[in-house]
Amino acid sequence: MSPPISSSSSSSDVFDFVVHKGNGVKGLVDTGLETVPEPYIQPLEERLDPTKFQPENTIPIIDISNWDDPKVVDSICDAASKWGFFQIVNHGVPLEVLENLKNAAHSFFQLPSEERKKYLKENSPSEAVCLCTSFSPQAEKVLEWKDFLRLSWVSEDQASAFWPPVCQ
Repeated sequence: MSPPISSSSSSSDVFDFVVHKGNGVKGLVDTGLETVPEPYIQPLEERLDPTKFQPENTIPIIDISNWDDPKVVDSICDAASKWGFFQIVNHGVPLEVLENLKNAAHSFFQLPSEERKKYLKENSPSEAVCLCTSFSPQAEKVLEWKDFLRLSWVSEDQASAFWPPVCQ
């Protein structure tokens, strides 16, 4: 039996497999694809110009240990507008909590696709949990090479009732 998606699959077949059937990028990767499908390839004229990048060591690192310092807010605004991302340090979140978060995410995305599909936006039992691929795949010219699980904290009861067990 051939894989459901191959390098010769049409854009609509890829979209159907990833979005409508809820397999996401993880599902594509699991098929063993060796090339990136066409719906994920940015046209040359729309790609970022690598000659305009600053050296890697200039990614903003923001110390938020003194959250009340107006310079912190200014640094965040500056980094967000110029880079779109930044690293924060001295945030006070214990390393164990961050490791548990990463482990929960890995555990979720290692679940069988049928289990993950229960949390797709159209299947999810609550707005407190939503599995997505791209932000708005129906509106995007080029799909984003990502899947993400959004977990919203409403209450302990909501988290216990609706979040995937591997994420609690």
